[in-house]
Amino acid sequence: MTVRRDVSMTLLREVTERPLDPGYAEAAARKARGEAPMQPVWRRVVVVVLAAVLGMGSVWAARELRAPQESTTQARTLLMTEIAERGERREAMLADNAATTAQIQTLQQQGLEGADDAVVERLALLGVGAGTAAVSGPGVVVTLDDSAEAQEGLPGSEQGYVLDRDLQVVTNELWSGGAEAVAINGHRLTTLSAIRSAGRAILADLAPLARPYVVEAIGDPTELQESLARSSAGAHLALLRDTYGITVDIRREDRLELPASPVRILRYAQALEGEG
Repeated sequence: MTVRRDVSMTLLREVTERPLDPGYAEAAARKARGEAPMQPVWRRVVVVVLAAVLGMGSVWAARELRAPQESTTQARTLLMTEIAERGERREAMLADNAATTAQIQTLQQQGLEGADDAVVERLALLGVGAGTAAVSGPGVVVTLDDSAEAQEGLPGSEQGYVLDRDLQVVTNELWSGGAEAVAINGHRLTTLSAIRSAGRAILADLAPLARPYVVEAIGDPTELQESLARSSAGAHLALLRDTYGITVDIRREDRLELPASPVRILRYAQALEGEG
């Protein structure tokens, strides 16, 4: 008896040589000869009715799933109300802080009446550096905003968000370039300010910042722009714009007005007795 060499591949030969199951092949042949049995009318009606019922059930289920639940709606409403109340409270506290700061400045000016002009000028310069005095003058404005894809929340657009370190790079370079005062979205920065992130939000001295992020710096506009262009900050901004689609705009302004910092922490050093 001769044994085929591919006897171990019987199943594979059946699949390649007879891809159609014999039962299906026989049914197809009967249908081609016109011998296929006709389905009863009642059976076809039942199939149509079942299909309609299943379709309506699917539509109803999808609508119920998409409809917001009452508990979810109530929780969202409560959260939005609490956010609005906290926002109003924050604005009221900021206004009260600003009024108190104005009173402090008035008392300081009254206390310095009759003092030496050199001392008054020295205190004014220290107030500018410490951020305790409002300032105005020419400077530059650097605006950063999330990419269009990130604003729409599209998948894979996470790198299109402005991060805290991006603002850190810009502000540090502005300070290094000779800026006398810097603010982000109207929030004055000092030597004690911190820019950090909390989840997706960016905070400056624990105050939340909203996009777009507008960094204002008072100083010589030409020197500040050249400093940004020559430094690593310029390359960083170009990377954000060209690679991640983040909006970067740098412009000169003849006059900027920056408020005093709302954060005032008094720190001083005192020499110990006997120490020279």
